Amino acid sequence: MLREIRIQNLGVIDDAVLELSEGLNVVSGETGAGKTMVVSGLGLLLGDRADAGRVRDGASQAVVEGFVDIPTDHPAAVRAAEAGGDVEDGLILVRSVSRQGRSRAHVGGRSAPVGVLAELGELLVAVHGQADQWRLRRPEQHRVVLDRFAGESVGGPLRRYTELYAELQDVRAEVQRLRELERDRARQVDVLRTGLEEIEAVDPQPGEDDDLRRESERLAHADGLRVAAGEAHLLVMGGDDALAAADEAGGSVADLLGRARAALAPVVGHDPQLAELDRRLQETTYAVTDVGGDLAAYQADLDVDPARLAWVGERRAALGGLLRKYGESVAEVLAWGEDAAKRLTELEGVDDRLDELQQRWAVVRAELAAVGTELSAARTEAAGRFAERVGDELAHLAMGNSRIEVAVRQHDDPDSDQALETADGRRLRCGPSGLDDVEILLAAGSGSPPRGVAKAASGGELSRLMLALELVTASGDVPTFVFDEVDAGVGGAAALEVGSRLAALARTSQVVVVTHLAQVAAFADRHLVVSKTDDGHVTASGVAPVEGEDRVRELARMLGGVADSAAALEHARELLQDSVGPKA
Repeated sequence: MLREIRIQNLGVIDDAVLELSEGLNVVSGETGAGKTMVVSGLGLLLGDRADAGRVRDGASQAVVEGFVDIPTDHPAAVRAAEAGGDVEDGLILVRSVSRQGRSRAHVGGRSAPVGVLAELGELLVAVHGQADQWRLRRPEQHRVVLDRFAGESVGGPLRRYTELYAELQDVRAEVQRLRELERDRARQVDVLRTGLEEIEAVDPQPGEDDDLRRESERLAHADGLRVAAGEAHLLVMGGDDALAAADEAGGSVADLLGRARAALAPVVGHDPQLAELDRRLQETTYAVTDVGGDLAAYQADLDVDPARLAWVGERRAALGGLLRKYGESVAEVLAWGEDAAKRLTELEGVDDRLDELQQRWAVVRAELAAVGTELSAARTEAAGRFAERVGDELAHLAMGNSRIEVAVRQHDDPDSDQALETADGRRLRCGPSGLDDVEILLAAGSGSPPRGVAKAASGGELSRLMLALELVTASGDVPTFVFDEVDAGVGGAAALEVGSRLAALARTSQVVVVTHLAQVAAFADRHLVVSKTDDGHVTASGVAPVEGEDRVRELARMLGGVADSAAALEHARELLQDSVGPKA
């Protein structure tokens, strides 16, 4: 629900704040005072196209701010949060338009594309007026309005139809994909089979390339490795052929460690610190002995095997051939092989899969045609009730001679392979929402042919028609309705009926009405008056709520143009007493 709108430097408005309430909010004021700018400002806030010509003379930019009180789980709050806005304590929207035509938008304190404001506007406010882009100008919205009115009688078949239609699109997409595979299937099969045969012939094992590289390196340097290991073994363990360096040092490392322990043995029991050093020498002796044994074993394993070296080279060459084609490592080659095997299975099974899909295609199309026919019948039945209900509302809104018709049409499409064949043999065009095009038609007079509502209705009639539609279909999805010129061309008892119907809508939704009729304003839960200063501008104090005698005087002014006329004042009091709105 809109709680507050602030408009700065828009048209004749310098700076004005509208504080709105629940129920019916009426905005009135003298001609030229800026009432229409309120609706224009709201349109900007909700994503309408920016018009730099509306920036007030002498100002650099126009700014409109709005505070919307909605729960955090409302779809508009969810969308605002997705855009990065803060919605914890309500939603703040801002739109600015510079004199150069640049436009900026902020949602919940964060900069956002203007398109986000338009998305939020569709979820928050329905604006109906002579100049606004009325949502029923989009043909698809006619169907949405009818389906909303019909409720579950259409909702049930529509859900089933939507599920089947989505499945049909999935089947169609899969058939298309498989047919594209089919075009170059033979070439792909040859490539995959050749690759799999090459990999199978070599039979690479995981990690084999790294193992062979290490073995090749060792075998190629076996002589040098053996000599180095032998010298190290002699130095550690000693022997008849110990190097001179070992002899000069008094023997092998193991001998030297033994001599050191022998020197300590007679006195080691006399000092715990020396005993600890002896223990460490013992551990070192064990470690050196182990290293010596390992060096001997390593040296023994280094037998040069030319045949093994040649085999390793050949094996690495074979693996290298695979790596050049199918991956940078054996792991990647094996992964390619797994993917290729799956792809080959899919390609070889294309014909069988296509047969299955064609059978499913036929079944889904038949089910879709049956459900689509059921959906069309439900819409046709609801269309009659809808037209009757809307006609009843129009009779209360000074449009008693108007007639509403709702056309539910199907279109033959015999040449399309995507058309659905119904039980009566017709081949009909289908879409994601059914077989039907829905259009709301209006005959503005008893002798007038029905025409599309956007063409048949004048500005005021369009607003009253939208009021009738909202009354008939009101579901609470949109929390706020705004009407401009809903009372154009009416007066007297008809104006009272318009006010009464607005008040009825306001019992379930917030309604904002710009009006010049006292008969409408008398029903307001909150009455705001727009007034301008002597220089023709609306200032910060130019929009104020009126109550009590101030409201009576405003209604009197609206009735006769003179606020202090006794007759007008009396008439105003009578209007307030007779209205279903709050009493003065």
